[in-house]
Amino acid sequence: MGFDAVGFAPVDLPERISEGLDRFVARGAHGDMDWMARRHAERRQPRALWPDARSVISLAVNYAPNGDPLDVLGARDSGAISVYARGDDYHDVLKKRLKALGRWISSYLACEVKIFVDTAPVLEKPVAARAGLGWQGKHTNLVSRDFGSWLFLGEVFVAADLPADAVHEDRCGTCHACLDACPTEAFPSPYQLDARRCISYLTIEHKGHIPSEFREAMGNRIYGCDDCLAACPWNRFARASRELALSAREALRAPKLAELVELDDATFRSLFRKSPIKRVGRDRFVRNVLIAIGNSGDRSLRNLAVDRMTDNAPLVRAMAVWAVGRLATSSEFEALRQRFASAEADEAVLSEWRRGER
Repeated sequence: MGFDAVGFAPVDLPERISEGLDRFVARGAHGDMDWMARRHAERRQPRALWPDARSVISLAVNYAPNGDPLDVLGARDSGAISVYARGDDYHDVLKKRLKALGRWISSYLACEVKIFVDTAPVLEKPVAARAGLGWQGKHTNLVSRDFGSWLFLGEVFVAADLPADAVHEDRCGTCHACLDACPTEAFPSPYQLDARRCISYLTIEHKGHIPSEFREAMGNRIYGCDDCLAACPWNRFARASRELALSAREALRAPKLAELVELDDATFRSLFRKSPIKRVGRDRFVRNVLIAIGNSGDRSLRNLAVDRMTDNAPLVRAMAVWAVGRLATSSEFEALRQRFASAEADEAVLSEWRRGER
């Protein structure tokens, strides 16, 4: 059916996993992903989500890139998009297959099943590790001996007892390459992540203004970040994905910032049709693009940022001011401040004007 790996596990997770989630939420490391706290009780144990479940089948599809996923970080006039989002939305690809597999299993075993692919409060990585697909590395992501860090996950919950697979031992050893690679130091310690410092969280999940302390470290990353994944030495065993639907669209390999910053809502939706990027919306995406423009050092992009100073979205206006402040001379910035700042009542935008004064 097009899956690259499969494993079987009992439905219950070890209590240490649930306690780890408790600590993560208690210290607020989930940021403004309120859904993690809202359905915390269900997320702690799969059986809480569906009491009749007795076994879990964990399935994975390889999405390893063909080439170095970090090459685009050197192209400062272009935006870096996480490998997982360069092709079609994996949720749609996996869900279709899981539904077909679920129907077959239900018929074959004469029992109920439920399928999930990142759409319900399921701790997918611990479940996959429990099913023997790999282990959770120090960057908290699943690591596979065969596919490195590049696996999409989905689950079939089954109301029947199935033989479980052996659990993989942790093979990270003394390596800490993933921790060292993080541009924003989002790992307070091995196997722990503070999402509030993670570029993937900031560019995708965070709905507000990105804190100034992280903007420069973002570089040209406009959707997600692959640094910790790409640093893992186990990726040398990974094979490039054979899944055509997940192949990178040419337009998303290294899209030009000059084109992306001019997207309106209609062109944004058209460009990212069938893409996971579509769900963040135009305003958050252009916010990210403007930060990349501010980090580019390319003064030819300055006027494009100036054009966004009168954008309808406060998120965009504020980051336009920040970007211009990075690219304009002191006299240019002062002239723009006199032209625009007094007419702008939004406090976040006014704050960026004050920040940019030199």
